[in-house]
Amino acid sequence: MPDSAQTPHTNEPTRVWPAGGLQAIPDWVYTDPAIYQREIERIFHGRTWNFVALEAELPEPGCFKRSFVGPTPVIVARDTNGFHVFENRCAHRGAELCRPASGKATELVCPYHQWTYDLAGNLTAVPFRRGIKKQGGMPADFKLAEHNLRQLAVTTRGGVVFASFCRDLEPLEDYLGPEILADFDATFDGRPLQILGYYRNTVPGNWKMYHENLKDPYHATLLHAFLVNFGLMVAGNKSAMIVDASGRHGTMASAKPDQPMVDEASKQEMRAFSETMTLNDTRFLEYVREFTSPWSVTMQTIWPNLIVQRELNTLGVRQIVPSGPHEFLMIWTMFGFTGDSAEMTRHRLRQGNLMGPSGFLGLEDNEAMKFVQEGVVRSSTDVSYIGLGGTEEGTVDHLISEAAIRSMYRHYREVMDL
Repeated sequence: MPDSAQTPHTNEPTRVWPAGGLQAIPDWVYTDPAIYQREIERIFHGRTWNFVALEAELPEPGCFKRSFVGPTPVIVARDTNGFHVFENRCAHRGAELCRPASGKATELVCPYHQWTYDLAGNLTAVPFRRGIKKQGGMPADFKLAEHNLRQLAVTTRGGVVFASFCRDLEPLEDYLGPEILADFDATFDGRPLQILGYYRNTVPGNWKMYHENLKDPYHATLLHAFLVNFGLMVAGNKSAMIVDASGRHGTMASAKPDQPMVDEASKQEMRAFSETMTLNDTRFLEYVREFTSPWSVTMQTIWPNLIVQRELNTLGVRQIVPSGPHEFLMIWTMFGFTGDSAEMTRHRLRQGNLMGPSGFLGLEDNEAMKFVQEGVVRSSTDVSYIGLGGTEEGTVDHLISEAAIRSMYRHYREVMDL
């Protein structure tokens, strides 16, 4: 555990969860700075595996990239021994050690006083360590090994790199559980990944809202005109909201029928549905079956900072980087496989227009979360009602339930001691 998580803070929040249990979500979980600080300590710096990179971003020894665990900047580096993750903070004066987003190097040198580290985060050289002409320098008992960068635990699976501040965390397979692991492995099935591009955007909302949004199949059938009109995810499709035993992870899944049909009763409920909406290029909706999965659409939330997106044949991961209770950064990495044909790569890029901050789906989600954050900040009501599906929790085989959100907050309350 990090030192900060072991030291009590004088501003430790004394909030009490409102009556109503998991159907009542208090506004202060989205707005209170003390609650946010506890989230960093107990969640991001606590007993969690955090996504930091795809192996394809560091294809050979010598590669490095900047990343984050919660709001904490880290460096992901690869040497001949594998992958390493360490804090992006010089042990000397705390300067951010690495400024480029990515690159290749044999060592990392602090721009301030040129303290030098290897690609595992170990201090290897200090200028004027012995002083000049017997003047100055470090104390006689100074040891390089006592001033290495803070190194995190690292694990990989299927080309995905995770890191943790916790050194005795369970293996990733146990952390995810069998239900989540099944779809994770269906996407990351052993084929080498090929990076296609990136998006970055900030969202003026609390970071937990992104997890809620993708554990909320209710909105998917109502907010997203594209999903509804072209049958990618509508009430009546074969669908499920899959939740692991802990309640923290989830997979929203749907199977695209060969002939999308929306019955008249559902059309009346879904105001986003329009009989006149059509596509000029029908290739956009083509689905090439390439995965050992019954689902054509999956949005997987892996607590606390990873979204694995498989929307037809467009693939990506999204990294959540909180920057306070009211804003977070989203880093989107779109990928395919090295064995893809040029035609398949073009197909993935074409369908990629669904995603990203201005995609056919991403734009609506970002706006909705902004509206929610504005509401909870300015309201005097103080509680949101999460009652769809009653008090049920866990996995459900339909889209009209908020069971997965309740499951997440059950886990959240336990970890946060609320």
